[in-house]
Amino acid sequence: MGKIIAIANQKGGVGKTTTCVNLAASLAATRRSVLVVDLDPQGNTTMGFGVDKNALERSVCNVLLDGAAVTDAIQSVCDGDLDLLPGNQELTLAEVELVTKPEREYRLSRALKPVVDNYDYILIDCPPSLNILTVNGLTAAHGVLIPMQCEYYALEGISALLGTIDQIRGGANPGLGVFGILRTMFDPRNNLATEVSRQLTQHFGDRVFRTVIPRNVRIAEAPSFGMPALYHDKYCRGALAYLALAGEINRRETAAAV
Repeated sequence: MGKIIAIANQKGGVGKTTTCVNLAASLAATRRSVLVVDLDPQGNTTMGFGVDKNALERSVCNVLLDGAAVTDAIQSVCDGDLDLLPGNQELTLAEVELVTKPEREYRLSRALKPVVDNYDYILIDCPPSLNILTVNGLTAAHGVLIPMQCEYYALEGISALLGTIDQIRGGANPGLGVFGILRTMFDPRNNLATEVSRQLTQHFGDRVFRTVIPRNVRIAEAPSFGMPALYHDKYCRGALAYLALAGEINRRETAAAV
């Protein structure tokens, strides 16, 4: 059975979509089968894989609202290395219409059931806010990967997200937990970043990934070319960091399965 990981943070600009795109490519590079689900109406994850979000025949919106099969909306990306369930601005409509639908928070979870065994990992890019789309992502997931910058306001944001996870665990998804906390856009020369990083590891222990994602120009450039950093410049510090993260996740999952 595949591991479903929601990548979420209620604070924007923390590297959530960047992490989803680059971690997916890195996991695929380690010969794992990966499906990416773009639940963000901005469609940045979809564009990050070189897919025109404005020219989609079917998207995750059709899956959530119309009951379309996931297999009819999935596209192969990165030269066939991984699969994408794309999303676009139509998700804004879905966000409104889902409120009136029965069992609205379980739509994504039920849609993924027929394909979950086909993948080692399913990564869900959630919107940077708490809405019905994010709730669908968290309800479908086995765990939440939380990307965050090491700054003061990020600590407040993570507290809010942990409260949301507790609420979902208490109702729609009792098995939901924190899969890991990822430090992104890290600059070791910044004293505040170093101090926040220390507080994170002190408070959350081994739930904080050892891998740290540095600030890196190549990571920032890659979306404009419609590809993950690994395909843009596989030797850049950012690509190597996400490969290290993929290795850390694979080792963790192997150890958990023993």
